[in-house]
Amino acid sequence: MNRKTLVLPTVAGLLAPVLVACGGSAGSGGGKAIVVGTTDRFEQTTDAPAPFDPAAAYDVGVWNVLHSGFQTLLRLPRSGTGPVADAAEKCSFGDRNSEQFRCTLRKGLKFTNGHALTAEDVKFSIDRARRINFENGPVSLLSNIDKVETPSELEVVFHLKTPDATFPQKIATPAAAIVDSESYAKDKLDDGFKVVGSGPYAIDAEVKDDRVTKITFTRNDDYQGPLKLQNDKVEMRFFDDSASMEKALKAGDIDVMNRALLPEQIDRLRTAADQGVQLHESPGAETSFLAFNTEDSTVKNKAVRQAMAQLVDRQALTRDDYHRTNEPLYSIVPTGVAGHQNSFSNKYGEPSVEKAKAILRAANVTSSVPLVLTYATDHYGEATEKSFKSLQKQLNDSGLFDVKLQGVKWADFRPEAAKGKYAVYGIGWFPDFPDPDNFVDPFVGKDNFLGSPYKNSKIINELIPQSRLSSQRDAAARFFQQAQDIVADDVPVLPLWQGKQYVAARNKITGAEWALNAAAELQPWELGRGV
Repeated sequence: MNRKTLVLPTVAGLLAPVLVACGGSAGSGGGKAIVVGTTDRFEQTTDAPAPFDPAAAYDVGVWNVLHSGFQTLLRLPRSGTGPVADAAEKCSFGDRNSEQFRCTLRKGLKFTNGHALTAEDVKFSIDRARRINFENGPVSLLSNIDKVETPSELEVVFHLKTPDATFPQKIATPAAAIVDSESYAKDKLDDGFKVVGSGPYAIDAEVKDDRVTKITFTRNDDYQGPLKLQNDKVEMRFFDDSASMEKALKAGDIDVMNRALLPEQIDRLRTAADQGVQLHESPGAETSFLAFNTEDSTVKNKAVRQAMAQLVDRQALTRDDYHRTNEPLYSIVPTGVAGHQNSFSNKYGEPSVEKAKAILRAANVTSSVPLVLTYATDHYGEATEKSFKSLQKQLNDSGLFDVKLQGVKWADFRPEAAKGKYAVYGIGWFPDFPDPDNFVDPFVGKDNFLGSPYKNSKIINELIPQSRLSSQRDAAARFFQQAQDIVADDVPVLPLWQGKQYVAARNKITGAEWALNAAAELQPWELGRGV
């Protein structure tokens, strides 16, 4: 999830405030709602007419909404990385080669509008996402499906083009969210913010001045699945900046805040117990990179990218710009994920101007390299600009680069990056699922979400396919270790840091330590009120 990262928030012509309701059989929602604050933005645009349509949504913020409104056959558990049954009663591979995956649905499933949910709705949802094939959507997670069959009302069979042991994790993401075949068009996105699902909550979105201002999650009494809701209602409220969100938390106007906390806020919140607030910290798999358009003339020469890898001081970035709220990252696969190894550290060692100069001289690059670093100004947190200024200074102080910065609104940043308009740009990644495959294939695979021209035949044709034969994911580690070494040598992306997970909550909110799962997805059903 980018998950994660790709809802496109530009402004469309919503001329008046509206209330978008999913209707149906939600529970009474008695009691005071638990209020969650966020700085995420959800807006309808020409390029993204349906921010809450699973066929288009590919961003950790919007997936936090969809996980609550829609069911998938499987979902990630409260903790851990192995998916468990959700809309399905059971799922398993039907062959030894991991090419046929079979699921049996729970009986009596219903959408919030009262319509029955059957195997045909599952097939419709998958076929619809693949047919629409939205450019910046999550369809790549479904690209290995050859066909979907429904032998009965409760049985679904997926036939895969090639073996893929990661498939259960892919259909646990909102890319495979089950939509009502009577409420969604089969060949086009649904305009607006409608959610008709069968998840634990019914979803209502209030829209004003062209964007969502509040979302209400109301207990869905017809939900059938493994989740145990600790509340009847949750509200998600939106803030323009982290400072105003922190102020609302300390004043008791909101109960929980998660996205996005600034490093200096985390420092303050560590000692805010006397203000009725507790900070919960856990390991995270969020990663941050520089991505390269390897066909751009300024960075097409591999030596230029290698010299940058030799110069970047990650320790300084995480210490000075992020107050150690994240950790230096030396690989495309983060620490804590199977197969991780510090390939960039192994190859380049400590930052060194002399070594970078030698790399450039060996490639006959004798003058300073002009470069534009592009970053999103309004998507990855308010510390982004500060860290990019530090990167600029590190590179320019070497005398080997002449770097200028370019800040771009996310609405333009993502589509322009995908079209190759930037030579070097910053990108953040929340995993779609916590497996090493999801840190390799989305960046350097055949249909990578970056739209990168970089292609390595060994990674694409050998290492990724071989890794997907291993149902025991630890056994696949050796393939990903080879891939990490190749990436460290070719530098199509340059890893910078790995984030930790933080949730701040009022003292009387329970379950905050479970509010995020292994893929950094919000689990609002875990939140309750107590001591």
